[in-house]
Amino acid sequence: MKGDRVEIVVDAGDTTRAYEVVASRAGRRVETAVRRGVVEVSEVTRNGSVVRTARFMANRVLALVEQPVPRGEEGDGE
Repeated sequence: MKGDRVEIVVDAGDTTRAYEVVASRAGRRVETAVRRGVVEVSEVTRNGSVVRTARFMANRVLALVEQPVPRGEEGDGE
């Protein structure tokens, strides 16, 4: 759903960095997967096509926060 967000906090050596992947249009969603030591966060369309992907080494990821859109806002006509 438009507005779905995943925030990723990554250890960047002496500091941390935060990244965010957002479902930018209606009908898109954000999916996460952990495979072979890599965390993959993708924005996906209704039919399953990947629009964009962010990949991080799993041993560097400090936090992965999924923030779904609140139910009251999802049917706003877009």
